[in-house]
Amino acid sequence: MENILILQIIVGLCFTGIIIILFMESKDYLIYSLVFIFIVAISTYFLKPGSMDNKEDVILAIDWEVIVFLFCLFCIVEILNEQKIFHQFAIIIVNKFHGKPRLLFYILSIVSTLIATIIEDLSVAIIFIPIVIEACRKMKINPIPYMYGVTICINLASTLTPFGSAENIIIANRFNLDLHWHIIYLGIYFIFSLAITLFLLDRLILTKYLKEYNDEFDSSIPGYLDLKDLQSDNPKKIHLTTIEVPHSQQIKLIEVKSTKKILAIEIEKKAYKKNLVGLVIFIIILSTIRSIVVAGILGLMLFIFLNPIKIRNGKKEPSLSNYLHRIDAKLIYFFIILFLIVYFMELAELTIILENLIENLTQHNTFLLSIGILIISSLLSGLMDDAPITILFLPIIADIISTNQYISNPIFIAFTLGINLGGNFLPQGAACDMMTLELARKHKVKGFTYKNFVIVGGFFAIIHILLGIGYIYLYLLIF
Repeated sequence: MENILILQIIVGLCFTGIIIILFMESKDYLIYSLVFIFIVAISTYFLKPGSMDNKEDVILAIDWEVIVFLFCLFCIVEILNEQKIFHQFAIIIVNKFHGKPRLLFYILSIVSTLIATIIEDLSVAIIFIPIVIEACRKMKINPIPYMYGVTICINLASTLTPFGSAENIIIANRFNLDLHWHIIYLGIYFIFSLAITLFLLDRLILTKYLKEYNDEFDSSIPGYLDLKDLQSDNPKKIHLTTIEVPHSQQIKLIEVKSTKKILAIEIEKKAYKKNLVGLVIFIIILSTIRSIVVAGILGLMLFIFLNPIKIRNGKKEPSLSNYLHRIDAKLIYFFIILFLIVYFMELAELTIILENLIENLTQHNTFLLSIGILIISSLLSGLMDDAPITILFLPIIADIISTNQYISNPIFIAFTLGINLGGNFLPQGAACDMMTLELARKHKVKGFTYKNFVIVGGFFAIIHILLGIGYIYLYLLIF
């Protein structure tokens, strides 16, 4: 018993150390993670003899299907980024709707969110945020509301599909929650919460900046005179010179300003069309093939053959190695480390302690248990990176469902929502939020600060969680 307690302390400290090292950018977290895993493995071997006799269990603790799919997905995203497919989406939207800034806000937010249901939200932020900033500056409007629209809404994307984040892929693969399950059980929540979020962002943030934009836009039209300009306490005589411009000409000036392209990008049209078709085929593959390994490999092969690269003799040939050195392999290694550390936490019986604590706090009630999982996972994934929290909770959720008479769907809904919604509490809880802050700093966007993001993001995180609680309550009430 004493040995188990010592082992639990060592494993708990090492797990905490892995999370802390994530926020130390100057350190190589892979090296430190390997050190922590080595300490945990040695401690388990000596303090719990016999627990590691079967070496296969250590290997099987890693969800290799998820690892292979993430590898394929990262390669596909890199190919699409090289071809600037999603960049072109964003620029087409900006050029078409920049004359209608409110409509542009809604379309940019919705399109970026839908794209984030297919590819990782971090990639969406990297693509869309710089384009939003550049477009808004050419429109002479503050980019802040548009940046909030994209960043806050893409955190909702993973509630619609199992492919929008690595964490969602892990959850979906562990509990067999396919695309059909997400659309049926989370589709209504996604639509309703996205609509509420956009409405509140519009009323609370966008409207303020649009008023400034509209005043400046009106004053740029020849013949326009704002009566407020005549109100002055200055006793000096005001001289006015007005220019008579027909109303039809004013409308024409507005239309010319609205239809003028403000952004451009060089892209090979043939490659663009091929990859659009490939993207549609890939979505169909994800929708119809249940095995994520098969779907991932088929998708990767599809895009590799659609995008051959030039070799030395000038010919084009499909090449996977061209993209291997570009993907973020460290993230894949990190997930392997997390699977291993949680396996050792199971051996140290730490997950059982957490499971019993959650069940006792929620009085073995399905609704209270679901709400407890939703709130705890949201807070933890907001305070820390959501990847370790996801993998930590996997065995806990699995044990709760397998050993007790609980309805599984509300618990799956709560877990999926909790992991994905917590990122808006604090920026460090979601990589896309941190990337948006970094891009705001790089492009010198005044007013888009960490403090302001915590206030706005925290407000919407609370709204989303309250909506989640209400949604789970209605689900249990109806079903």
